[in-house]
Amino acid sequence: MTAEEIKQIIITQILEIAPEINEGDVDPDAHIQRSLEIDSFDFLRILTALSKEIGIAVPEADYGQVDTLNHMVDYFVKHS
Repeated sequence: MTAEEIKQIIITQILEIAPEINEGDVDPDAHIQRSLEIDSFDFLRILTALSKEIGIAVPEADYGQVDTLNHMVDYFVKHS
């Protein structure tokens, strides 16, 4: 899976879990929870959906490594 494919999967999951967000609202370098104003429960739902979709679970100890869209992409590319 390419970085671009992973990025699109992440964006799709964000939009499914937080439908009030537009794709253009997702700044690739901004902290996801703060910039999109989603709570920790929705953030966990996103990570769970990504685990099912991509097949890579993010342990709680690594949450700081997936705080932005770009960091998420890098994390999943690195661990795939």
